[in-house]
Amino acid sequence: MGLMEYYKPIIVMIGCQFLYAGTNLFVRAALLEEMSSSVFVVYRQFIGFLLMAPFAYFSRKGKDGCRLKWKSFWLIFLLSFVGVTANHNSYYMGMTLITTSVASAMYNLAPAITFVMAYTMGLEKVVRSWGSIAKIIGTVLCVSGAAVMALLEGPKLLDTKLGDDHTRLIGCLLVFGSSCCWSLALILQARVNEYYPDYVSMTAYMCLMASLQSGIFTVLVEPSTNVWKLTTPMQIFSCLFAGMTSAITFFAQAWCVARRGPLFSALFQPLCTVIVTVFGYIFLHEDLYTGRCSGSDNWTIYSAMG
Repeated sequence: MGLMEYYKPIIVMIGCQFLYAGTNLFVRAALLEEMSSSVFVVYRQFIGFLLMAPFAYFSRKGKDGCRLKWKSFWLIFLLSFVGVTANHNSYYMGMTLITTSVASAMYNLAPAITFVMAYTMGLEKVVRSWGSIAKIIGTVLCVSGAAVMALLEGPKLLDTKLGDDHTRLIGCLLVFGSSCCWSLALILQARVNEYYPDYVSMTAYMCLMASLQSGIFTVLVEPSTNVWKLTTPMQIFSCLFAGMTSAITFFAQAWCVARRGPLFSALFQPLCTVIVTVFGYIFLHEDLYTGRCSGSDNWTIYSAMG
């Protein structure tokens, strides 16, 4: 493997974290303008499908080796439900109750959860080596960091508005559920890649299925037709930007998981937290607390050890 080939997945995952961070900030701004989080997920995935559909059509033209069979269809359907519908709806519902920096930091449980799931399923082996010991210690640090972020604040570093403890805890629990869904999706991604290795058309199918699944969910929880209206430029722009992010990152995620495995992809999540925390304070005037910062330090240590 050449040097460039080795660093390609790293560069791709760093780029994905910047896109995730931008999406989090734009969506938070749109949610503050009273946009429905579940409606946002529908629009995001449908826009992602519209962007990927032409590429998927031409990428499959003339290919006979990769066909969508019933098993691959249901695997992609399950991946869409776990990795997008359940994951995104939980995450953005949680984001309405907590700040983007806390939501992004709580989402950093994904590496620890992914490691535990991968080990349980035999995809990661723990042997008597410094690498395995580092992963175990890192997992403990990651979970303890989540507890600090969710339960402790400490003194404010910067003078901004104080939040409600009960609301913050509910928001953290929703984001924790989202982290579990994302970790399981990374494990499923490796399985789906075996049966359907066409990442472009897989991304298009995932966006379409997720938009339909999320649409049904939205109709059930928010039956009013008024929630579907986008009334401000920020709401429209956030949907467009997030749709583009879905189209790019789903493809990039599948490509990286195929080359380096699910745990590698999850380890880059702490970078998103750093970006979101800095820009969230600058542009959205969000709270910064010593307790939350000390909790997020554990994730930084974990990513370095992983």
